[in-house]
Amino acid sequence: MEERISFDDQIQRNKIKSFLLIVIIFAFFIILGYIISMVLDPGYFFIVMIFAIIFSLIYVLVGYYNSDKIALASVRAKPASRTEHRMFYNAAEGMSIAFGSPMPKLYVMESEEINAFASGRNPENAVICFTTGALKKLNKQELEGVVSHEMSHIANYDIRFMTLTAVLIGMVSILAQLFLRNLWFTKMDNEKDGRAQIFLILLGVIFAILAPIAAQLVSFAISRKREYTADATGVKFTRYPAGLANALKKIKNEHISEEEKKRSAPKAMAPLFISDPFKRKIQGLFSTHPSLDSRIKILEQM
Repeated sequence: MEERISFDDQIQRNKIKSFLLIVIIFAFFIILGYIISMVLDPGYFFIVMIFAIIFSLIYVLVGYYNSDKIALASVRAKPASRTEHRMFYNAAEGMSIAFGSPMPKLYVMESEEINAFASGRNPENAVICFTTGALKKLNKQELEGVVSHEMSHIANYDIRFMTLTAVLIGMVSILAQLFLRNLWFTKMDNEKDGRAQIFLILLGVIFAILAPIAAQLVSFAISRKREYTADATGVKFTRYPAGLANALKKIKNEHISEEEKKRSAPKAMAPLFISDPFKRKIQGLFSTHPSLDSRIKILEQM
């Protein structure tokens, strides 16, 4: 018999792992900055650092404060109807009471695929959007499981967390690009050991190329951990793991045409959904979601 998994332990482990992954991205930024300071003039380096931080903060925070509006507009979502989508409203109202948080605004997007996403910078400015396919194909318990999963993203401030991740990745990428572009203007110092300086420049170039890629891979890992956390948090409030597990099984087994996948959502929106709307077969380091099999297995052990 398989050992049962505690949803509280699962939540705590995933939160710790997410924090450690954020630390890794910040470490990339510090190491890259240190290498650049060794190659370029230290005074010039600090100007570049300040520019990278300010630019990435402005760019990401504009999106952060308008995340719900941008997400809804990109999928052409419409407000849910209390009469037409009564089960959706009942599930959201019940879960809002269970979570002790304001009820999010509810929206519906046209798609035969079973899917849903949440957005908004905090519980007071949150939205949950379901596909028409999800509202047709999920039963009451499955719908509640998915709603609870999305409410968990809101309660765990995942939009805020992923925004922090985006800011750090932005700083690493900008710093790397500025370093690579300014190498043409770097003067060799005859007083220094020429070989040592060449080694530092080569090290800086390699790290400037690889650091943004590595930071993006870490971002994908954070996204996967937040999905596991939302699954476990959702189960904590529904007390019925089978609801969400059965919903994920239906997502796994449904067959969506390539044309429907293309119409479902912009690729930039994919990480927000409960499941990758494009049903990409590539899993692992380059995936924003854990495999459905893995998530179902964990839920069935709770």
